Amino acid sequence: MIQSCFPSQLKTDVESRLQCTDTTGTGFIRSCYIAISAFLVLSVLVTLGIGILTLPYAVARSGWLALILLAITAYMSFCTAILLKRCMQADPYIRSYQDIAELAFGKEFRLIVHVLMNMELYLVAVGLLIIEGDTLHKLFPNFVINLGGLRLGGELFSVVVTALVILPSALLTDLGVLSYVFAMGAAAIIIIVVSILFTGVSGGVGFDGKSQLLIMGGFPTSIALFIACFGGHPVVPTVYISMKNKHQFTMVMLISFLFNNVIYISIAVVGYLMYGSDVQSQITLNLPTRELSSKLAIYTTLAIPVCRYALVMTPVASSIETGLMNKNGDKRSIRLLTRIALLISVAVTACIFPYFESLMAVVGSICVVLASFLLPCCCYLKISGTYRKWSFELVGIIWIMIFGTVAGVVGTYASISDLVGKM
Repeated sequence: MIQSCFPSQLKTDVESRLQCTDTTGTGFIRSCYIAISAFLVLSVLVTLGIGILTLPYAVARSGWLALILLAITAYMSFCTAILLKRCMQADPYIRSYQDIAELAFGKEFRLIVHVLMNMELYLVAVGLLIIEGDTLHKLFPNFVINLGGLRLGGELFSVVVTALVILPSALLTDLGVLSYVFAMGAAAIIIIVVSILFTGVSGGVGFDGKSQLLIMGGFPTSIALFIACFGGHPVVPTVYISMKNKHQFTMVMLISFLFNNVIYISIAVVGYLMYGSDVQSQITLNLPTRELSSKLAIYTTLAIPVCRYALVMTPVASSIETGLMNKNGDKRSIRLLTRIALLISVAVTACIFPYFESLMAVVGSICVVLASFLLPCCCYLKISGTYRKWSFELVGIIWIMIFGTVAGVVGTYASISDLVGKM
């Protein structure tokens, strides 16, 4: 997730866990606690998300060699996270990703970054409804309701049902309780991964899927889906300023990225071995519904949108509400109407574009490329002045920017072309 989707209550909880003083003589234990807490925030609460479900499909599009591209993406993502840390060290008053953007390029650029963050959150919310709709349709493929002469069924009707289920939580403004529900949604990702691994080993599926070493035509889509899994950079400043011992940050970041990469590669390899080229855009859609482990993965997937939607969309709703409340004093009505309208628009978008893999590819190739690759490099070069003279560091940053630009261009073209073709 990103900085703007880190609600104040959840942010306070994180800071209270990460900030710690050494007044009781237990400095080592406290330091370990801080490091572990930061690691859990970065790995589980922030980075691991719904994009992980597309990784077997991403490998199937390009073959086994695509895993090298996944590892390269992870390494470059780690490097840009360190650049964000260096930007924060340049000014003690920086508190957020938007502050870094403003320090580098001014208030206008801060607004652009804010819009980018909200756009990413909106698309992620659409993806949540698509996941729920697809999963419900898998469980109840023949479910149809007859209303007079109108027959309602299929994935689109499942999306509508999902929107109705999510509506009560979407209307909440006090997200103190949902902060913990969000953590449960993040833990659900781990449960899904373990369940899929167990299904492959002992669920009767096996690892006999037909695979290929290299498929050149699928690389643009694959790289976009890979990049979508590394969209947590705008939360990096929040975690950094919340740590009492900031010298531990780089090590925590490294361990977090290594942990996440192990999870990503594991699910990609196992999913591709299980289903080969027949793997669907969400690995859970391939799982048999008769096995206990696969049932656990499927039903846990149903919980993710309910756990995450409200917290994902709250920053978007708050931005709109702030502008409207300046013109109208009826705050309660504005909040309710704004959140209902947003939920309706998200549901309609999910019905019009019910293609999860294409949506995640767009998120990766546009939003995450900008927020996690290009903007950290540009902001660091401007703030530090590194661009003024050649160095190995400058060459490395240029290579990251070239990689991000190429991946963004070809990924956007491939994902939009794929989306148009499906429609």
